Amino acid sequence: MDFLPPVVSRSPEETEEIGKMFAGHLEKGDVISLRGSLGAGKTVLAKGIAKYLGIQEAIVSPTFTIVQEYDGKMKMYHLDLYRISGCDEFESMGGEDFLFPDGLTLIEWSEKIEPMLPENTIYVDIAINDDDSRTIRFEREEK
Repeated sequence: MDFLPPVVSRSPEETEEIGKMFAGHLEKGDVISLRGSLGAGKTVLAKGIAKYLGIQEAIVSPTFTIVQEYDGKMKMYHLDLYRISGCDEFESMGGEDFLFPDGLTLIEWSEKIEPMLPENTIYVDIAINDDDSRTIRFEREEK
């Protein structure tokens, strides 16, 4: 089910603005799955969400740390699961705590823990088009 209509971004700046617009529809406790290939713009979208929340820190992909925590209008947890093997490793690091947040949780490469994602997770799919623009789709799938 569409959470918001799909949009097309023609630049990183537009993707960041789309992130800010999207963040205006989010509520405390939301879990957002950011899906797309390497370089699609997942972290750029996360930067826009962070700006909306008033987060001043630089937002970078937490590939090596796995989790970054930021304080703004509400907490934002930014997870990058690219380097984990799956659900077992996620559980062993205490990852379930981030699936029921006291703020927002953004998860890059969430496909690795798909069975663990809570009901009402918001899925953001970013596809790279032939002209290098991005089509961004927002869905909330109820399990």
